[in-house]
Amino acid sequence: HTLAWWQAFRRFGHDVPMATIHRTIGMGGRRLTAHLLGQDRDADEDQLLEDTHTAVFSTYWPALRPLDGAPDLVRHCAEAGLTAVLAPSARQEELEILRGVVNADDWLTAATSSADAERSKPAPDILAAALQAGGLQAADCVFVGDAVWDILAAAELGIPTIGLTCGGTAEAELRDAGAVEVYAGPRELLESFGASRLGRLAGSC
Repeated sequence: HTLAWWQAFRRFGHDVPMATIHRTIGMGGRRLTAHLLGQDRDADEDQLLEDTHTAVFSTYWPALRPLDGAPDLVRHCAEAGLTAVLAPSARQEELEILRGVVNADDWLTAATSSADAERSKPAPDILAAALQAGGLQAADCVFVGDAVWDILAAAELGIPTIGLTCGGTAEAELRDAGAVEVYAGPRELLESFGASRLGRLAGSC
């Protein structure tokens, strides 16, 4: 996503450092663009930038791979009695690609797309949609995410978040944002499942 946004910005003459872009990944396209280019930007370019990002990102689809342990973690959650809902802000076409990559549909109850949310993260809309899709209450959930924006969105609904550093955000930043636990990635969380907030949630089901 960072590479795709960088190329989109370059196409329209905006020289935005990749490191700066990376810190905004997890926001929706319009919010990301406004955050990086400012409120005085030419807003008429917003849709063109989003479309360019989408087109460039699609060229990476064949190379996408699941994070180590991600399918196993989803399966383990479901087998432990938890309702697993995938809550990305991806467009519907991208969501189908991502679901194919993760290959965990047999253990997922539902999944959301950008069409389910009026506002993108850090607004909580996509998570509210995920709760509804899964028939869940915020008080009975734990969210797993790898970006500060995930944690802030979940906090709006009172959902505790387990942070993962595999997205490139440091543990200190995730904890400062409010993560209740932090792991390197899905595999480490799976290996620590029993002692984690997910494990304790499963034990209370």
